[in-house]
Amino acid sequence: MEKRNLSVSQLFNLSFGFFGVQIAYALQSANISRIFATLGADPHQLSFFWVLPPLMGMIVQPIVGILSDRTWFGKFFGRRKFYLLVGALIAVAVMILLPNAGDFTFEQSAYLGMTAAMWFGLFSLMFLDTSINIAMQPFKMMVGDMVNEQQKGLAYSIQSSLCNAGSIVGFVFPYFFSWIGISNVAPEGVIPDSVKWSFYVGAAILILCVLYTFFAVEEMDPKEYAEFHGLDKKDEDGKAAGHSKSFVIRSFLTVGLVQFFCWAAFMYMWTYTNGAVALNCFGWTGINASAAEYQVAGDWVGICFAVQAVGSLLWAMLLPWLEKTFGNKGAYAISLLVGGIGFISLFFVHNQYVAFISFVLIGAAWAAMLALPFTLITNAIEGSKYMGTLLGLFNCTICLPQIIAAVCGGSILSLFPEKAVDMITANGIETMSVPMQQYMMIVAGLLLVCGAASVFTIKEKE
Repeated sequence: MEKRNLSVSQLFNLSFGFFGVQIAYALQSANISRIFATLGADPHQLSFFWVLPPLMGMIVQPIVGILSDRTWFGKFFGRRKFYLLVGALIAVAVMILLPNAGDFTFEQSAYLGMTAAMWFGLFSLMFLDTSINIAMQPFKMMVGDMVNEQQKGLAYSIQSSLCNAGSIVGFVFPYFFSWIGISNVAPEGVIPDSVKWSFYVGAAILILCVLYTFFAVEEMDPKEYAEFHGLDKKDEDGKAAGHSKSFVIRSFLTVGLVQFFCWAAFMYMWTYTNGAVALNCFGWTGINASAAEYQVAGDWVGICFAVQAVGSLLWAMLLPWLEKTFGNKGAYAISLLVGGIGFISLFFVHNQYVAFISFVLIGAAWAAMLALPFTLITNAIEGSKYMGTLLGLFNCTICLPQIIAAVCGGSILSLFPEKAVDMITANGIETMSVPMQQYMMIVAGLLLVCGAASVFTIKEKE
């Protein structure tokens, strides 16, 4: 079967729903630490709340890949679209519930150091990330299913652009709703209305975008799929087409090593940027996460993350030239080094606007992380009838480092100095210590430098 080219509009349709899914993911990334800190979590606890999202991704995405490889629901629901729709519907429901964790009436007693509201938020987060992963994975698989080798780079570039555009919208939402007059402060333990409305509107956009892709894309039936990928094709030695198992395993391990450093770094960004910016740029004392300075900083972090997404878009335009000049590995390493510099510079930034420069640099690493690993891996597994399963397993190289980073985050934070703050309490003036979360930005930067060095262990050709 001739591997025909798809039109630009067809490539766009394949990934448009990813725009809505990424809004949900951006809202989760930028606001989870803020939500749990508002509910009363200690800064040393924050990283533990980030264990569940990647853990669910590591479990769910391989399962979605395995099931969708083996099922065909007819032309209407297709192979991957069924899971896309189910994930989106669950995500919408949870996005409406999660920001209301502080409003429900719970018993005030705490279990394992967490209030009932925090437990509710934790389980809501688990279901949110599970549903986002269910909805996200089919987009990557459909590109692998329906796009030929010549257009795969363009297809993932379109997906990356929609991903960054969705990120910008999701990150900016809390600041935007605060700007139009919706309150960004609330009683202690209650999530501000600006965050709630961000999740509500994000949920609406998510389902509309997913429905667009669902109805605009018609997947290949099993016969077409087998012909398109040459699943019955043999090479001149009579072996099945595709790369050897040893090459595929090496690709997974080497690209996975780079992924480990990259995703651990970004886990610390998502976890500690709110506290770092609040301490460095807004004079937050760190004692009360419901304080106005913390919530204002939370809105501003959304803007900073949006700037990072803009930086990613701009760097993505530069990536083709970098790849042509320095090769895939050279472009990958340069991008990660630039991102590492951006992270380290955040430690020294005490102006909220100067922070934009740091986040533009961080965007360079994000652009490379969205494009190059999947290009390298899909090329390595081309010709396999288990495309979805292998991409699902590859997602473990994204999830596992986040889990390890989340488990270690509190211990690493405790190694750094704390800020002494004099507070007026019922017992008079007391000195209290606040974790200086900006040190975690240096840790993130050093992780990206290690990632850049490990790029050169990757072997692109068998």
